[in-house]
Amino acid sequence: MKLSASNLALPAFDHLHLLPRLRDMGLQGIEIVPSHSWADPWRGISGAQVDELRHAVQQAGLAVAGLHGLLWGQPGMGLFTDFSNRKATLDHLIHLSAVCRDLGGRTLVLDGRWRQDLPDRAAWQHCRLFLEELLPHLETHGTVLCFAPIGASRGDFCASAKECYLMVNAVDHPSFGLHLSAAGLAATGEMGHATFAAVRGRLEHFHADEPDFAAPGSDPSVDHADLRRHLAAISYFGWVSVVQRHAGGADGLAELAQGVDFVTRRYLPIDTR
Repeated sequence: MKLSASNLALPAFDHLHLLPRLRDMGLQGIEIVPSHSWADPWRGISGAQVDELRHAVQQAGLAVAGLHGLLWGQPGMGLFTDFSNRKATLDHLIHLSAVCRDLGGRTLVLDGRWRQDLPDRAAWQHCRLFLEELLPHLETHGTVLCFAPIGASRGDFCASAKECYLMVNAVDHPSFGLHLSAAGLAATGEMGHATFAAVRGRLEHFHADEPDFAAPGSDPSVDHADLRRHLAAISYFGWVSVVQRHAGGADGLAELAQGVDFVTRRYLPIDTR
């Protein structure tokens, strides 16, 4: 497995100078939250901004694993909105896909999905139409959209890993993939091996996270050692991303280093590197 970390753990908008120190923690990659990297990603992220970030990541000896938190800071956007906001959401996701491609990343993790007052069946049909319009654009970029299992507190549509799996099979498109997260699986009660066996050979990305993006190891309900065993059993060798929020105050590197050390000891024994 390869270890990355979300830039959510670093100060917002001002952390490129900190990237060289991430490699010393044992990180190989970084995952980007657009609204934590650029003040207004909806208005467009310029080519110069993308080049600046890509150059900083490369100079630090890292790779971009992908983007997550795609709609954070965009309260009007979502899968289930009116026509104008639906169009804005499509345009925004297509734009972020191009940014991900230009940064050298692959995965786009979408969380926080609320179906508003739509009945469940209608929401599934609506989502499928949305994806059928979006995914051909992502395919030209070589990126893959993944729904995160999130639990009922952060969404009411495809909230579980099982529902995400069913949607991926229903849509059956190469640019729509599977993602799992430790906190999400704990919230939905799906931490058993059956969840991992179902996605064997198809898992695109994994978040080693905790509820509310707390520091890894802070919640006993998330058994990271057991999750590592399941990942190893399905021969997963992709990205494992440390996702924790910035501690505030200082640069956050000390707290991130602790989180990386915890995840390294739980997920990366010699046989999985």
